[in-house]
Amino acid sequence: MSVIPQARVYAPGADVTCTATAAITARRFVGVSGNRSARGNIAVATATAAARAFGVARNDAATGELVGIVRVTAGGTIAAGADVEVGADGKAVTKASGIPVGYAVTGATNNAVVELALF
Repeated sequence: MSVIPQARVYAPGADVTCTATAAITARRFVGVSGNRSARGNIAVATATAAARAFGVARNDAATGELVGIVRVTAGGTIAAGADVEVGADGKAVTKASGIPVGYAVTGATNNAVVELALF
C-alpha cells in the first residue's frame, strides 16, 4: 500500500482539489491559471469565454482557498446532446466559435444546472 504524502494534490482517477488564484463561484468552468500552488495543487481561476476549461468548480472559493473540481451552470438554453463551450462568467453555453469542452447529457435553461460529459 502506498501513502500519498499530500492527499489534496492531483491524483489520476481521483477527485481533483485545486487552489483558487481568484474568487471562484461553484458550478462554473475553471481553467489552469498558472503553475502549481505552494501546496502542490493545480492553480485555477474562472475560465474566460471561449477558452479551454480544466473542469468545473464544486464549491465557491476565495483566492487561496481549495476548490473541488463537477456540474455546471448554464449560460443560456442548452439542448441535450449539444456541444458546449465556456461562456461568460464560466457558464456553459451551446458551442458557437469557442473550444468545445464537452456535450450536454441533459438539456437546461439559463442559470439552471446542466450535466455534461467533458471531452
